[in-house]
Amino acid sequence: MLPSIGIPRSRNGSATLLQALGIRVANCNHFAVGNRGECMDVLPAHHSRTNDCVPQRLAWYITRSGHASRVIATSFSEVSEPRLYFRQFLSGRDFARDNDLARQMVNFVYAIGDRETGECLLVDPAYDVDSLVDEVELDGMTVGGVLATHYHPDHVGGSMMGFRIDGIAALLERCSVPIHVQRAEVEWVTKVTGVGISSLVAHEPGDVVSAGHIAVTLLHTPGHTPGSQCFMVDGRLVSGDTLFLDGCGRTDLPGSNPDDMYDSLQTLASLPDDTVIFPGHQYSPAASGVMANIRRSNAIFKPKTKEAWLGWFGA
Repeated sequence: MLPSIGIPRSRNGSATLLQALGIRVANCNHFAVGNRGECMDVLPAHHSRTNDCVPQRLAWYITRSGHASRVIATSFSEVSEPRLYFRQFLSGRDFARDNDLARQMVNFVYAIGDRETGECLLVDPAYDVDSLVDEVELDGMTVGGVLATHYHPDHVGGSMMGFRIDGIAALLERCSVPIHVQRAEVEWVTKVTGVGISSLVAHEPGDVVSAGHIAVTLLHTPGHTPGSQCFMVDGRLVSGDTLFLDGCGRTDLPGSNPDDMYDSLQTLASLPDDTVIFPGHQYSPAASGVMANIRRSNAIFKPKTKEAWLGWFGA
Protein backbone atom coordinates (compact mmCIF):
# COMPACT_ATOMS: atom_id res chain seq x y z
CA MET A 1 0.00 0.00 0.00
CA LEU A 2 1.33 3.42 -0.91
CA PRO A 3 2.22 5.97 1.75
CA SER A 4 -0.07 8.96 1.88
CA ILE A 5 0.30 12.59 2.84
CA GLY A 6 -2.10 15.49 2.69
CA ILE A 7 -1.90 18.17 0.01
CA PRO A 8 -4.30 21.16 0.12
CA ARG A 9 -4.02 22.24 -3.50
CA SER A 10 -1.66 22.12 -6.42
CA ARG A 11 0.97 24.84 -6.21
CA ASN A 12 4.03 25.00 -8.46
CA GLY A 13 3.12 21.51 -9.61
CA SER A 14 3.74 20.04 -6.16
CA ALA A 15 0.66 17.80 -6.14
CA THR A 16 1.60 16.49 -9.57
CA LEU A 17 5.13 15.84 -8.35
CA LEU A 18 3.91 13.87 -5.36
CA GLN A 19 1.59 11.76 -7.47
CA ALA A 20 4.46 11.07 -9.85
CA LEU A 21 6.51 9.87 -6.89
CA GLY A 22 3.71 7.45 -6.02
CA ILE A 23 2.22 9.28 -3.05
CA ARG A 24 -1.52 9.15 -2.56
CA VAL A 25 -3.02 12.62 -2.05
CA ALA A 26 -5.26 13.33 0.96
CA ASN A 27 -6.17 16.56 2.81
CA CYS A 28 -3.73 18.85 4.57
CA ASN A 29 -3.36 22.52 5.48
CA HIS A 30 0.33 23.15 4.86
CA PHE A 31 3.06 21.42 2.93
CA ALA A 32 6.55 21.83 1.65
CA VAL A 33 8.40 19.94 -1.05
CA GLY A 34 12.06 20.14 -1.85
CA ASN A 35 15.20 18.24 -2.70
CA ARG A 36 17.32 16.80 0.07
CA GLY A 37 18.78 19.56 2.20
CA GLU A 38 16.28 22.13 0.90
CA CYS A 39 13.03 23.49 2.33
CA MET A 40 10.62 25.24 -0.02
CA ASP A 41 7.07 26.69 -0.07
CA VAL A 42 4.47 26.60 1.67
CA LEU A 43 5.09 26.96 5.42
CA PRO A 44 3.05 28.52 8.24
CA ALA A 45 4.37 31.92 9.31
CA HIS A 46 5.46 30.71 12.75
CA HIS A 47 7.96 28.26 11.30
CA SER A 48 11.47 29.28 10.34
CA ARG A 49 12.60 28.40 6.84
CA THR A 50 15.10 25.73 7.79
CA ASN A 51 15.23 21.99 7.51
CA ASP A 52 14.03 21.89 11.11
CA CYS A 53 10.92 23.95 10.35
CA VAL A 54 8.70 21.08 11.53
CA PRO A 55 9.32 18.09 13.78
CA GLN A 56 11.51 15.48 12.17
CA ARG A 57 8.88 12.78 12.66
CA LEU A 58 6.61 14.68 10.28
CA ALA A 59 9.27 14.69 7.59
CA TRP A 60 8.93 12.16 4.82
CA TYR A 61 11.75 10.98 2.60
CA ILE A 62 10.76 9.33 -0.67
CA THR A 63 13.22 7.69 -2.97
CA ARG A 64 12.17 6.62 -6.42
CA SER A 65 14.39 5.97 -9.42
CA GLY A 66 17.36 7.30 -7.46
CA HIS A 67 15.73 10.69 -6.78
CA ALA A 68 15.24 11.70 -3.15
CA SER A 69 12.71 14.33 -2.16
CA ARG A 70 11.55 15.60 1.19
CA VAL A 71 7.87 16.11 1.92
CA ILE A 72 6.88 17.91 5.09
CA ALA A 73 3.38 18.08 6.56
CA THR A 74 2.48 20.25 9.55
CA SER A 75 -1.26 19.63 9.77
CA PHE A 76 -2.92 16.51 8.56
CA SER A 77 -5.84 14.13 8.71
CA GLU A 78 -3.70 11.13 7.86
CA VAL A 79 0.06 10.79 7.93
CA SER A 80 1.46 7.33 7.42
CA GLU A 81 4.97 6.02 7.07
CA PRO A 82 5.54 3.12 4.66
CA ARG A 83 4.79 0.49 7.32
CA LEU A 84 2.79 2.37 9.94
CA TYR A 85 -0.94 2.61 9.26
CA PHE A 86 -2.53 5.51 11.14
CA ARG A 87 -5.96 6.98 10.48
CA GLN A 88 -8.12 9.47 12.32
CA PHE A 89 -11.93 9.34 11.97
CA LEU A 90 -14.29 12.10 13.17
CA SER A 91 -17.75 11.04 14.34
CA GLY A 92 -20.60 12.62 12.42
CA ARG A 93 -18.32 13.42 9.49
CA ASP A 94 -16.28 10.34 8.60
CA PHE A 95 -18.71 7.83 10.10
CA ALA A 96 -22.06 7.87 11.92
CA ARG A 97 -23.05 10.76 9.66
CA ASP A 98 -26.77 10.38 10.40
CA ASN A 99 -26.27 10.23 14.17
CA ASP A 100 -27.09 13.57 15.83
CA LEU A 101 -25.26 12.67 19.04
CA ALA A 102 -22.16 11.64 17.11
CA ARG A 103 -22.13 14.99 15.33
CA GLN A 104 -22.50 16.86 18.63
CA MET A 105 -19.86 14.87 20.52
CA VAL A 106 -17.21 15.11 17.75
CA ASN A 107 -15.36 12.02 18.93
CA PHE A 108 -12.19 10.89 17.24
CA VAL A 109 -11.63 7.20 16.56
CA TYR A 110 -8.21 6.00 15.46
CA ALA A 111 -6.87 3.02 13.58
CA ILE A 112 -3.25 2.02 14.20
CA GLY A 113 -1.68 -0.86 12.37
CA ASP A 114 0.96 -2.54 10.29
CA ARG A 115 0.53 -2.15 6.53
CA GLU A 116 2.69 -5.18 5.81
CA THR A 117 0.81 -7.64 8.03
CA GLY A 118 -2.56 -5.96 7.50
CA GLU A 119 -3.46 -5.96 11.20
CA CYS A 120 -4.76 -2.89 13.00
CA LEU A 121 -6.13 -1.78 16.35
CA LEU A 122 -9.17 0.48 16.70
CA VAL A 123 -9.04 3.15 19.39
CA ASP A 124 -12.38 3.92 21.05
CA PRO A 125 -14.79 2.53 18.40
CA ALA A 126 -18.30 3.84 19.04
CA TYR A 127 -21.52 5.00 17.37
CA ASP A 128 -21.18 3.04 14.12
CA VAL A 129 -18.63 0.28 14.54
CA ASP A 130 -19.61 -1.51 11.33
CA SER A 131 -18.70 1.55 9.27
CA LEU A 132 -15.36 1.82 11.05
CA VAL A 133 -14.53 -1.81 10.37
CA ASP A 134 -15.64 -1.38 6.75
CA GLU A 135 -13.36 1.65 6.37
CA VAL A 136 -10.21 -0.10 7.53
CA GLU A 137 -11.08 -3.19 5.50
CA LEU A 138 -11.27 -1.00 2.41
CA ASP A 139 -7.65 -0.13 3.19
CA GLY A 140 -6.77 -3.83 3.24
CA MET A 141 -6.59 -3.97 7.04
CA THR A 142 -8.14 -6.40 9.52
CA VAL A 143 -9.17 -5.38 13.04
CA GLY A 144 -7.11 -7.38 15.52
CA GLY A 145 -8.04 -5.61 18.73
CA VAL A 146 -9.36 -2.51 20.47
CA LEU A 147 -7.53 0.05 22.57
CA ALA A 148 -9.91 1.76 24.99
CA THR A 149 -8.85 5.10 26.45
CA HIS A 150 -11.54 4.99 29.16
CA TYR A 151 -15.00 3.71 30.04
CA HIS A 152 -17.30 6.55 28.94
CA PRO A 153 -20.05 5.47 26.50
CA ASP A 154 -19.01 7.85 23.72
CA HIS A 155 -15.72 5.94 23.60
CA VAL A 156 -16.69 2.31 24.21
CA GLY A 157 -20.49 2.27 23.94
CA GLY A 158 -23.32 2.23 26.46
CA SER A 159 -26.06 4.59 27.57
CA MET A 160 -25.51 8.34 27.83
CA MET A 161 -28.00 11.20 28.22
CA GLY A 162 -30.86 8.86 27.31
CA PHE A 163 -29.14 7.64 24.14
CA ARG A 164 -27.84 4.16 23.46
CA ILE A 165 -24.42 4.18 21.78
CA ASP A 166 -23.02 1.16 19.99
CA GLY A 167 -19.45 0.32 20.92
CA ILE A 168 -17.25 -2.60 21.80
CA ALA A 169 -20.18 -4.92 22.49
CA ALA A 170 -21.42 -4.45 18.93
CA LEU A 171 -17.89 -4.81 17.59
CA LEU A 172 -17.47 -8.17 19.34
CA GLU A 173 -20.56 -9.44 17.53
CA ARG A 174 -18.74 -8.86 14.25
CA CYS A 175 -15.20 -9.87 15.19
CA SER A 176 -13.89 -11.60 18.27
CA VAL A 177 -10.94 -9.46 19.34
CA PRO A 178 -9.34 -8.50 22.67
CA ILE A 179 -10.29 -5.19 24.28
CA HIS A 180 -7.22 -3.62 25.88
CA VAL A 181 -7.89 -1.54 29.00
CA GLN A 182 -5.99 -0.42 32.06
CA ARG A 183 -6.59 -2.70 35.04
CA ALA A 184 -8.14 0.18 37.01
CA GLU A 185 -10.79 0.60 34.28
CA VAL A 186 -11.96 -3.02 33.98
CA GLU A 187 -14.85 -2.77 36.42
CA TRP A 188 -16.09 0.47 34.89
CA VAL A 189 -15.95 -0.86 31.32
CA THR A 190 -17.90 -4.01 32.17
CA LYS A 191 -20.62 -2.02 33.97
CA VAL A 192 -21.09 0.52 31.18
CA THR A 193 -20.83 -1.77 28.15
CA GLY A 194 -22.09 -5.12 29.45
CA VAL A 195 -19.02 -6.79 27.96
CA GLY A 196 -17.71 -9.66 30.07
CA ILE A 197 -14.33 -9.61 31.76
CA SER A 198 -13.22 -12.50 29.57
CA SER A 199 -13.25 -10.16 26.56
CA LEU A 200 -11.01 -7.62 28.28
CA VAL A 201 -7.24 -7.63 28.63
CA ALA A 202 -6.23 -5.80 31.81
CA HIS A 203 -2.96 -3.92 31.46
CA GLU A 204 -0.41 -2.32 33.73
CA PRO A 205 1.14 1.10 33.02
CA GLY A 206 3.83 0.88 30.36
CA ASP A 207 2.56 -2.30 28.74
CA VAL A 208 3.01 -2.62 24.99
CA VAL A 209 0.36 -3.88 22.57
CA SER A 210 1.37 -4.72 19.02
CA ALA A 211 -0.43 -4.67 15.70
CA GLY A 212 1.81 -6.75 13.52
CA HIS A 213 5.24 -5.26 14.14
CA ILE A 214 3.91 -1.83 15.17
CA ALA A 215 4.31 -1.39 18.92
CA VAL A 216 1.92 0.83 20.90
CA THR A 217 2.91 1.82 24.44
CA LEU A 218 0.11 2.24 26.98
CA LEU A 219 0.47 5.24 29.29
CA HIS A 220 -1.74 5.18 32.38
CA THR A 221 -3.07 8.73 32.84
CA PRO A 222 -5.72 8.69 35.59
CA GLY A 223 -7.75 11.76 36.42
CA HIS A 224 -10.64 11.87 33.97
CA THR A 225 -11.32 8.27 35.03
CA PRO A 226 -9.33 5.86 37.24
CA GLY A 227 -7.97 3.87 34.31
CA SER A 228 -7.68 6.48 31.58
CA GLN A 229 -4.83 5.71 29.23
CA CYS A 230 -3.04 7.26 26.27
CA PHE A 231 -1.28 5.48 23.43
CA MET A 232 2.18 6.30 22.12
CA VAL A 233 3.27 5.12 18.68
CA ASP A 234 6.12 6.51 16.59
CA GLY A 235 6.06 10.01 18.04
CA ARG A 236 2.27 10.25 18.07
CA LEU A 237 0.23 10.32 21.28
CA VAL A 238 -3.45 9.40 21.14
CA SER A 239 -4.49 11.25 24.27
CA GLY A 240 -8.17 10.33 24.69
CA ASP A 241 -9.92 12.66 27.13
CA THR A 242 -6.84 13.27 29.24
CA LEU A 243 -5.44 16.05 27.08
CA PHE A 244 -7.11 18.15 24.38
CA LEU A 245 -5.42 20.75 22.24
CA ASP A 246 -7.21 23.27 24.46
CA GLY A 247 -8.12 22.11 27.95
CA CYS A 248 -8.30 18.64 29.44
CA GLY A 249 -10.92 16.08 30.43
CA ARG A 250 -13.48 16.82 33.14
CA THR A 251 -12.70 15.88 36.73
CA ASP A 252 -16.21 16.12 38.17
CA LEU A 253 -17.55 12.80 36.87
CA PRO A 254 -17.76 9.38 38.57
CA GLY A 255 -14.24 8.07 39.06
CA SER A 256 -12.58 11.41 38.32
CA ASN A 257 -9.77 12.77 40.48
CA PRO A 258 -8.35 16.29 40.01
CA ASP A 259 -5.10 15.47 41.84
CA ASP A 260 -4.48 12.52 39.54
CA MET A 261 -5.31 14.64 36.51
CA TYR A 262 -2.68 17.20 37.42
CA ASP A 263 -0.06 14.47 37.81
CA SER A 264 -1.05 12.87 34.49
CA LEU A 265 -0.84 16.19 32.68
CA GLN A 266 2.63 16.77 34.09
CA THR A 267 3.65 13.37 32.76
CA LEU A 268 2.38 14.25 29.28
CA ALA A 269 3.99 17.70 29.46
CA SER A 270 7.35 15.98 29.80
CA LEU A 271 7.02 14.31 26.39
CA PRO A 272 9.36 15.53 23.63
CA ASP A 273 8.45 18.82 21.97
CA ASP A 274 7.84 17.16 18.60
CA THR A 275 5.31 14.63 19.92
CA VAL A 276 2.10 15.00 17.91
CA ILE A 277 -1.04 14.94 20.06
CA PHE A 278 -4.21 13.33 18.69
CA PRO A 279 -7.08 14.03 21.13
CA GLY A 280 -10.29 12.12 21.80
CA HIS A 281 -12.55 14.97 20.61
CA GLN A 282 -12.27 17.82 18.14
CA TYR A 283 -12.85 20.63 20.59
CA SER A 284 -10.47 22.90 18.66
CA PRO A 285 -10.33 23.88 14.98
CA ALA A 286 -7.24 21.70 14.46
CA ALA A 287 -7.42 17.92 14.64
CA SER A 288 -3.94 17.46 16.09
CA GLY A 289 -1.09 19.54 17.44
CA VAL A 290 2.56 19.45 18.43
CA MET A 291 3.30 19.17 22.14
CA ALA A 292 5.60 22.20 22.18
CA ASN A 293 2.76 24.39 20.93
CA ILE A 294 0.13 22.82 23.19
CA ARG A 295 2.34 23.18 26.24
CA ARG A 296 2.75 26.86 25.41
CA SER A 297 -0.86 27.71 24.51
CA ASN A 298 -3.05 25.38 26.59
CA ALA A 299 -4.21 27.10 29.78
CA ILE A 300 -4.04 23.88 31.79
CA PHE A 301 -0.23 24.10 31.66
CA LYS A 302 -0.09 27.67 33.00
CA PRO A 303 -0.29 27.00 36.79
CA LYS A 304 3.16 26.21 38.18
CA THR A 305 2.08 24.18 41.23
CA LYS A 306 -0.53 21.54 41.95
CA GLU A 307 -2.17 23.85 44.51
CA ALA A 308 -2.54 26.58 41.91
CA TRP A 309 -3.80 24.12 39.31
CA LEU A 310 -6.44 22.73 41.68
CA GLY A 311 -7.55 26.26 42.45
CA TRP A 312 -8.15 26.93 38.78
CA PHE A 313 -9.26 23.58 37.40
CA GLY A 314 -10.04 21.20 40.29
CA ALA A 315 -13.68 20.18 40.45
